[in-house]
Amino acid sequence: MSDEDADSTVERVVTAVRDRVDPAAEERARLREVADRLIERAETAATELCADADILQVGSTARNTWISGDRDIDIFVRFPPELDRDTLEEYGLEVGHATLPDGHEEYAEHPYVKGEVEGFDIDVVPCFRLESATEIRSAVDRTPFHTQYLEQRLDDDLAGDVRVTKQLLKGIGVYGSDLRTQGFSGYLTELLVCEYGGFRPLLEAAADWHPPVELDPEDHGRASFDDPLVVIDPTDPERNVAAVCAAENVARFQHYAREFLAAPQIDYFEADTPEPLTKPALREHLEQRATTPVAVRFDAPDLVEDQLYPQLYKSLDGITNGLDDRGFDVFRATTFADGTAVVFAELAVSERPAVERHEGPPVHVRDHATGFFDTYADDPEAYGPFIEGDRYVTERPRSFTTAREFLESDRLFDVGLGAHVETALEDGYEVLVGTEIVALLDEFGQELAAYFDPRP
Repeated sequence: MSDEDADSTVERVVTAVRDRVDPAAEERARLREVADRLIERAETAATELCADADILQVGSTARNTWISGDRDIDIFVRFPPELDRDTLEEYGLEVGHATLPDGHEEYAEHPYVKGEVEGFDIDVVPCFRLESATEIRSAVDRTPFHTQYLEQRLDDDLAGDVRVTKQLLKGIGVYGSDLRTQGFSGYLTELLVCEYGGFRPLLEAAADWHPPVELDPEDHGRASFDDPLVVIDPTDPERNVAAVCAAENVARFQHYAREFLAAPQIDYFEADTPEPLTKPALREHLEQRATTPVAVRFDAPDLVEDQLYPQLYKSLDGITNGLDDRGFDVFRATTFADGTAVVFAELAVSERPAVERHEGPPVHVRDHATGFFDTYADDPEAYGPFIEGDRYVTERPRSFTTAREFLESDRLFDVGLGAHVETALEDGYEVLVGTEIVALLDEFGQELAAYFDPRP
């Protein structure tokens, strides 16, 4: 394909995506009407409590970067910084309930009110009105600065490119700064499109990224971060907007940037949800791979995802390290949760010998060598000690010859689990080995389908 043909194809695909993701005039007008009505209601309630309070709409619907079908309206109630934190929370909830009489309270760094109005999801969030984002008292205080910064830089063309970029990130599964996804936030996406000047320039740059990639839109030049992608917050030089982005998601974005530019397809903008794996298909995978799958299944802790998944990821690391340390060689592993939670691993080694080799210090390191020799010389279950090269070696009984023995033992609790996961395991758990994992299909058929058909 010539460069001219490639350019034409990219433009055709982008135009088709724009037709899907750009909100129509009627949709915009409906959102504006609902937002204006709620903002007026919030302003009335807020100024009755505090004359210096004001209201600001934030987020993608305020910045014209929302995708058609999105239903989020974020209303921030700003109070003067002289107000104490407890009073801010009290006033914030009063304003929230006055704005959303049928709403309910949720909690991030402090309480706020969430509700639904005419199909739109509404958040009414209190924050402090500050002069600089460096003065923030909680993360939400930073959000108004983001909106103000981008409103000055996003024109209609860039806003359209942001929507296209967001849709690509959704299609490839890396959109969202939640701690399950560990991907690209809306604000990060907006900054990247602004920094590179559009959707295609961003993809062309990303295709050639060599992490760590460091961008500093306002040339603050002060902070240093150890992340694969660093985008210094223009409103707060001490913050990396991309801090939550996992290395694999940065790499995934690079992969699909290259793929799209080489062969533009609208399929990249559509999430691919696999069909649940069937029992025959699962058994066929297990037979072909000749690995040993193991799963630890337990009741999922009653936590929101941003609390649950860090716990699961920590537990996944702990359990896989425990299996590796005992010689079972984890081939690949993952974790997923619904009503129950699962730490799932494939093992390259399913059974170990009844003895394990244990090397001691060199014989010439007298004190340590003597201590090692004396420890095992009178052990009736140990072979040796004997000498290989210049070291003492002994062969001692192995604690666990199968992964099941280890996973069902109390030693599982020594590996570094998430605190809530550890509590859940103490209440009881199930270990599945080999074809026993078919028991997971009813709840996690899609997750296992994705696992056994891995893609970038």
